[in-house]
Formats: sequence, C-alpha cells, structure tokens
Amino acid sequence: PDRGIFVVADGIGGNAGGEVAAQTAVDAIRDSALHDEAAVRDAIARANNRIYDLAQSDPALGGMACVLTVAAVAGDEIIIGHVGDSRLYLIRHGSIRKLTADHSPVGEAEDAGALSEREAMFHPRRNEVFRDVGSRPRSADDPDFIEIRRAPFPRDAAFLLCSDGLTDQLTAAHVRAIIDRYDGDPAVTARDLVDAANHA
Repeated sequence: PDRGIFVVADGIGGNAGGEVAAQTAVDAIRDSALHDEAAVRDAIARANNRIYDLAQSDPALGGMACVLTVAAVAGDEIIIGHVGDSRLYLIRHGSIRKLTADHSPVGEAEDAGALSEREAMFHPRRNEVFRDVGSRPRSADDPDFIEIRRAPFPRDAAFLLCSDGLTDQLTAAHVRAIIDRYDGDPAVTARDLVDAANHA
C-alpha cells in the first residue's frame, strides 16, 4: 500500500498448483516498480513466465496458472493490468462501477447484456476463462493476453479488487451495501465482504 500497488490473484489448475501460481504472481509483482503501463505489462509477463517455468520443473504443478488484476495508483489515476475474471470496481458517491472486463464466455455475455448479473452468477460455465497467467510462455506485448486500462481515481473514491469468489456469490448491489458501511478500516470492510460471500 505504501507504494500504491495492489493485486488480487486467483489460482487455477488444482488446489496446490493454483495456490503456488497465485503466490508466485503476487511475489513477482511485489518486486516490480509499476510506474507506467509498460512496467505493469512487464511485471505480469514476468509473473507468467515464472509460473510456467515452475510448472515445467515440477510435475505436481503441471497446468497451474492464475488470473489476476493489478492496480497501480499514481496520484489521481489508476493503471490497471488485468488477465482473467478477477475484478476491479470503482466506488464513489454511493455507486459501484466495474472497470475490468471478464475474459470469459459468461463475463462477455453479461457485459454485452445477453445475461443478467444473476444469470451470470449461476451459469454452469461461469468458471471458464479465455486468458490466464502461467499456462504457456508469454511476452508483455502478446495479443489477447494483458488488458491495460487507465482510470481517474478521485480523492473521494475507493476501489475494490476481488476474485470471482466474491462476485459469484454477491451482486454488485450487495457489495456496495456492505462497502457503504465503511467506518475507516478497510480490513473490516474486506472481512465483512468475505463473511457475506461465505454465508451466501
């Protein structure tokens, strides 16, 4: 937080492998200076190739990968690096707006208005993704790999990074209602969101 760098990574490819992939990605990004779009791309590509190399060296980790969203805050702007179906929401003035697009068949259908939020949450293909970090070697500029966005980040706004473990269980309105109870401690809000998702 003191460097303005935030990331959520969600492992895929089995429990052990997915957890290793996600932690490897977080470690690679934590070691990076994310001062511009190119640096964000490079950090995600570096994480990808570390995960892939680890999987090649250990058969027990074969096929592991993760999805992730990185937010690098630079003054009144957020640089977002995104692969997969984790999400970044901007919260401001009682509204919640998704700034990332899910790289998944269900997410694309929801974003296009072909599925409602509720239908997407319970769709049998909701866990499929088109893009991931780690399943094959990648370079920072590969097409259909890293999505980069820039967004204004006003002083009176907040953002939420989350995996689909939250959004498969809670609607955006429910998430916003929990965030509206914010009392100055983001850890409490995060715990309330997790508790609500687990309860659901």
